[in-house]
Amino acid sequence: MDVFEITKENGLAIFKICRPERKNAISTEVADGLEIFLNDVERDDQLSYVVITGSEGAFCSGGDLAEYHSLRTAEDAYPMLSRMAKLLYRLAMLPIPSIALVNGTAVGGGCEIATACDYRLMSKEAKAGFIQGTLAITTGWGGATLLYEKLRQHDVLLQLLSEAKVQTANDLLQLGWATELYEGDEMESLMKFLQRMKTIHPSVHHAYKKIAIRKWEANSLYDRMLSEVEMCSQLWAGEAHHAAVDHFLNKNK
Repeated sequence: MDVFEITKENGLAIFKICRPERKNAISTEVADGLEIFLNDVERDDQLSYVVITGSEGAFCSGGDLAEYHSLRTAEDAYPMLSRMAKLLYRLAMLPIPSIALVNGTAVGGGCEIATACDYRLMSKEAKAGFIQGTLAITTGWGGATLLYEKLRQHDVLLQLLSEAKVQTANDLLQLGWATELYEGDEMESLMKFLQRMKTIHPSVHHAYKKIAIRKWEANSLYDRMLSEVEMCSQLWAGEAHHAAVDHFLNKNK
């Protein structure tokens, strides 16, 4: 069974993670798929919007601990972390609007992926949280750096990251992370969201996105994301992290 699905139609490109048995966790194969998707999107000047979502009522539960727990040292972890950071940077820097369709649980790296998008359209029933701290690590795919770029209230962001807890959709709307909440059919809600955007010519969306991109380039966004990766890779090698992951995997056997 394919672990990701790519569709393109009428100017809309959708990347869907298809690992419901793992709550749509990111594996090397899914990362490969996201790279294929971004390569395609970056070459296609007929696209107007990009959507990232997950299958069967989940968005993404972050990195697949069953696979990545084999990475024991900072040197082991850095290539995986930095690769994902580069993919999220490319997602953030797309010249067209990107939407995270958060149709279910988004935790850990799933929140980092959603943060890389321009908009987060979230189910009222969904929950999300930057729970990396419960595993004795920080965000490791550049998500905190992106979060500090996109939301501005320092104490709110620091609390959101450091408390490492799962939040309701309504809480995340109030905090400014969720752009808008929906209920009912996810694709129908997405189409309604996009329909409002389509009342404005795509060139206007592109122009405003370029302003953001110029700012991020001037502020060395990618270098700062890699500094975050380096910090996480050092914590990844710690015994506290390995013990926390062992506990999580044993608990969920």
